[in-house]
Parts: sequence; C-alpha cells; structure tokens
Amino acid sequence: MTTWLISGASRGLGAEIARAALRGGDDVVLTARDVQHLPEDLTASEHLLPLALDVTDHASIPAVVQAAVDRFGGIDVLVNNAGRGLLGAVEEVGDAEARSLFDLNVFGLLALTRAVLPVMRRRRSGTLVHIGSRSGFEGEPGVGLYSASKFAVAGISEALAAELAPFGIRSMVVEPGVFRTDFLDATSLSLPAQRIADYDGTPAHVTLDWSAQANHTQLGDPVKGAQLIRDVVAGGDLPSHLYLGADSIERREALIERAQSDIAAWRSKSVATAHDDAHDDALAGA
Repeated sequence: MTTWLISGASRGLGAEIARAALRGGDDVVLTARDVQHLPEDLTASEHLLPLALDVTDHASIPAVVQAAVDRFGGIDVLVNNAGRGLLGAVEEVGDAEARSLFDLNVFGLLALTRAVLPVMRRRRSGTLVHIGSRSGFEGEPGVGLYSASKFAVAGISEALAAELAPFGIRSMVVEPGVFRTDFLDATSLSLPAQRIADYDGTPAHVTLDWSAQANHTQLGDPVKGAQLIRDVVAGGDLPSHLYLGADSIERREALIERAQSDIAAWRSKSVATAHDDAHDDALAGA
C-alpha cells in the first residue's frame, strides 16, 4: 500500500491526483488550507486523511507530517502541489508581491519537503513529485515572476534527485501545459497592484487578456493528467522532468532546437574563452 501526502489538494490537479491514487488502492493524506473546501467524494473514503495545512505556516507542518505517519505508518509519495499564479510584466510586480509568490511556490515547497525527508530517509525509499509548469522551463511574457518561481522548483527537484539517490529517494518535477483547472480563477491567480499603460498591446498584457478568455477552456484534461502522474510514480524509472500535455512537449522541443542553434552560432568563440597555456605563453613572449 502506497501512502501519498498532497498539498494544495482542495481542487484542480491536486484533487485529481488524490482521486487517481485512491482508484489505485492507495492511501492519501489530503491537505488544504481549509478542509471544509475539500470535495465530498474524497473525504468519504476510509483510505483518506484530510488535514488543514497552509505551507507558508512552517510551524504547522511537522504536526501534519506526524499525523500522516501515525495514521498510515509513513509517507511514500510527497506531491508538492500548493501554489498560485501571478500575471503581469516583470517591471509591474513589486517586491512584496514577488516575495509572497515565492513564499508559497518555493519556500512552502522547501519547508514541507524538509519535514517529510527524514521520514523517507529512515525507510530508505520515497518519491518527491513537484508540480512545476511549462513556464518553469521557458520565461514567458506576462508571467515572468511566476516563471521564476517554477524555474526554482525545477532546479530544486533536479538537485534533490542527485542528493537523495543514495537514500533510495526519487525526485521529479511535473511541468504541465494549460489544463482545465481553476488556476486562472481569481482565487488562484493574482495581478500586480500597478499596471503600466506602456505595456498595453504588448506580449506582457496580451497574456492578461488571454487568461480571461482561456479560463476553463484549456485543452488539458486534469483527470487524464493526474492519472498519468500516478502511473509514472507507480512505474519503474522516474523521469527527472514529466512534460505534461502536448503544448508542454512542443515548447520543450522548440527550446531544445533554439538551444542547439545558439550553441552552434557561438561554439568556437565560447570554447576559445577557456584558459590556454600555450596561447598565453606565446603572448607573454611577444
């Protein structure tokens, strides 16, 4: 029996991952800031433990982890799903707004991961699943600070995969494209306090218009996406990055081509910046 601990699971991809795990016969510790908002179909399961958790309240995290261990004996899979979005040009986002975003998307993830890892290290097994974003490998206009937070998530996940391998613990970042969740709702997405008119009609503000039109019409099916995440975790080899959705794969492939082009254009001059003793000696002799 596999035990999952999922943060930010009152709706969207977090709730669907919980449903997929329960369908597979697993136990689930489902957390949300307000357990009253958890879906009724989930709270009715005897294999589920609903717990209140705000990952930005770091002092409350150890008690949640201990409750999970007390109920199910351990934690096999941690899903760091809690997070929110922030739209706006980089110049428009104030320091307080950026820090608030990182407190949830990055530092909340770190705090929960640190609390769970001792449990996994004692058992010499476990899987970390960090919900990143397509914006976590491509800085896009209008979501620069959100992209930065998800770039951080990807970097943390890659480092954890290498650091935790000796303990039998795996780490993967999931990078979804656009999925039909509540992510574009006002409750999950915020705007900066200031709006700079010069950006109207430019890519930064086109993103704002797109978000209002695309809400709940996105191509990605969260039920199918969540099931794939569960299947990948249950399988053998865990990818370091799980690109989720056709748009995520297409953008990743486009960026690979761009990187190859950038390397080819400057390869020889870039390599030439390396220290060359013979060249330096020749210059000194001249």
